[in-house]
Amino acid sequence: TQYSFKEVFGTLVAQKELFDVVAKPLVEDLIRGKNGLLFTYGVTGSGKTHTMTGSPGDGGLLPRCLAMIFNSIGPFQAKRFVFKLDEKNGVDVQSEVEALLERQKREALPIPKTPAGKRQADPEFSGLMEARDECRAQEVDEDNVYGVFVSYIEIYNNYIYDLLEEPPCEPIKPKWNSCNTPVRNGDFVPPQSKTLREDQNHNMYVTGCTEVEVKSTEEAFEVFWRAGQKKRRIANTQLNRESSRSHSVFIIKLAQAPLDADGDNVLQEKEQITLSQLSLVDLAGSERTNRTKAEGNRLREAGNINQSLMTLRTCIEVLRENQLYGTNKMVPYRDSKLTHLFKNYFDGEGKVRMIVCVNPKAEDYEESLQVMRFAEVTQEVEVARPMDRPLCGLTPGRRLRNQAFREELSRKLELRGGPVGAGPEEQSPAELFFQSLPPLPSCELLDINDDQTLPKLIEALEQRHKMRQMLAEEFAKNVLAFKTMLQEFDSSVTSKENYIQGKLAEKEKTITGQKTEMERLEKKIKTLEYKIDILEKTATIYEEDKRNLQQELESKSQKLQRQASDKRRLEARLQGMVAETSLKWEKECERRVAAKQLEMQNKLWVKDEKLKQLKAIVTEPRAEKPERPSRERQREKPLPRSVSPSPAPSPPVAPLRARRSRSAGERWVDHRPPSHVPTETLLQPRVPRAITVEAPSERALARCDRYLLTHQELASDGEIQTKLIKGDVFKTRGGGQAVQFTDIETLKQESPTGRKRRSSPPDPDPAGDAADSEWTDVETRCSVAVEMRAGSALGPGFQHHAQPK
Repeated sequence: TQYSFKEVFGTLVAQKELFDVVAKPLVEDLIRGKNGLLFTYGVTGSGKTHTMTGSPGDGGLLPRCLAMIFNSIGPFQAKRFVFKLDEKNGVDVQSEVEALLERQKREALPIPKTPAGKRQADPEFSGLMEARDECRAQEVDEDNVYGVFVSYIEIYNNYIYDLLEEPPCEPIKPKWNSCNTPVRNGDFVPPQSKTLREDQNHNMYVTGCTEVEVKSTEEAFEVFWRAGQKKRRIANTQLNRESSRSHSVFIIKLAQAPLDADGDNVLQEKEQITLSQLSLVDLAGSERTNRTKAEGNRLREAGNINQSLMTLRTCIEVLRENQLYGTNKMVPYRDSKLTHLFKNYFDGEGKVRMIVCVNPKAEDYEESLQVMRFAEVTQEVEVARPMDRPLCGLTPGRRLRNQAFREELSRKLELRGGPVGAGPEEQSPAELFFQSLPPLPSCELLDINDDQTLPKLIEALEQRHKMRQMLAEEFAKNVLAFKTMLQEFDSSVTSKENYIQGKLAEKEKTITGQKTEMERLEKKIKTLEYKIDILEKTATIYEEDKRNLQQELESKSQKLQRQASDKRRLEARLQGMVAETSLKWEKECERRVAAKQLEMQNKLWVKDEKLKQLKAIVTEPRAEKPERPSRERQREKPLPRSVSPSPAPSPPVAPLRARRSRSAGERWVDHRPPSHVPTETLLQPRVPRAITVEAPSERALARCDRYLLTHQELASDGEIQTKLIKGDVFKTRGGGQAVQFTDIETLKQESPTGRKRRSSPPDPDPAGDAADSEWTDVETRCSVAVEMRAGSALGPGFQHHAQPK
């Protein structure tokens, strides 16, 4: 299996080389006001934490990033508390006076035991800060002031904890441990988890997170190592002695604001502040629980770690699918706190880099393949969103001009030893000339006979006149000499101009030739660019056609698969329906055939009986004068039987009872139509645990498994007979209910006082006894009701009982 990446580093690569390729561009973007995110990803024990922190004498990515930031902005840092972070992921700027008051207020507080209070690096991590290269960013805006803030959090079991937060301690109030005994201050109080929120710019941040302002690399790394790294959750597993059980996130925020027009103080406008951040994430290692033999808390931690990494993979894959196929699927950021925190990076706000660490162990082979497969997919995702920086509109170079002015001012003060403007350098040449002339004597005449003042004044004026003439002559000589010098200089300038003109003419010829060559090359470049554009468009068209054909092929294959599955499902459903319908009709046909056979057998038997009775009546000899036998003779002579078989003695007539159910747990639907008429008989059909309805409903049938329909009709003799039609309720394939009738019971009221009509007058012959005469009555013989059990295998004429009407 082959995988391709942008860069592949060997086992002996130096930390500096890795930093120059991966992390240095992110730091440069941070100083330019852009966000960055750096992951270290891999199997447990593959070297993620070592890549991030490094080893003594060879620091990792995190200390090198801090060193590059402070090397670049060192002389341009603002004083403490000039930048002040608010609780809503924003930053405010304060004046120098407000910052000074804030510093004095902090100094008045008792000194906390924080890493910032120490000035000397701890020997525990000082080895990681050694051998740093003086790496600087190239384009640093010197007209800005900068402030650096750091924070350190961990994501443990999908909860966010602040590693820089001091645990709350109450020295007076005692606390209770697990043994219900009070303990004083000093016991560890578990920290509270933090929540994620969204600011007004739709950026995610951790509420209530501690953010420390740092002024040097040592101070920042001391915050990371001493206050944060010591609290991070690690545990001993089968794969790593110090396995990270949480995702750690070290966030570096850089606030920068421009100087005012004088280049002296910070511009007091919140809109001009730029806040950028670099997040360095040390992911927990993916692992299999069957290899780590994890139990209890370790098993729960491994499950949460793998779940968050799986959510990260899912987000990357959805972004890649949206980019390749132009879809707009929702990225599941909220499934994990890790992806929800960095939602803005996946939306295109800043660059994302990932370092994949691989351990060449045979036991990690399968997991390393999964890691590299996912990492290869992630580098195909490119989401970029332009960011507009605020324009201050001030002249660049303000800081340097202000600095040069201050240096010149201090130099002049040192030279003069007094305030500016008090030295002789500021006097004009006229003042210097008048100071060189001899002073005039006093011109006040106090006496008319004074003969000394005027001669002294005349003498002084004559001296001044002579000096003026001398200065005029000297000035004329100087002017003549200066004119001569000017003429010489003019002639030399003219000769130089001629020489320069010749050189310029030669250079212009060379430039003209070069321009012609450049025009030719530009035309060639344009031609090649046009060809490249045509090829790119052609390739784009082909790729689009390929993508469309692939999508069409996938859609058609999916459609064919759906059609095939629908066809198989329909075939199975039709086969079931055919089997069910065929079985149902087979049972129905068998039932109808059995009922028809029984009906025909009953009718045939009744006809046979009637024919036998008629034949016996027709063939029986009649006496001419029948005499009615006496009662004594009837008592003495036994009663002869008729030719046709007489019916068996009928049992006592009683109303029929409804047969009880075969199962005591069955439930019935008792369907009694509203036209039901009470028969006023002694025995009425009563069904226990029944639901009585006037019309069958789906709800009632679904709750019962037997069905009973009470039907009334008029019999041939005008009496009302009641039929109890019973059946079984079963569920159909379509989800409904169906009833299959299995039995019919008939309840009929009979009257024993009915009138009988004889077919002939009474026979006086003593041979014709009462029994014969009664059986030969047509009405008695023909009006016979036959009762047989439904479905009986016996034919007509066997074991049946006739009852007189």
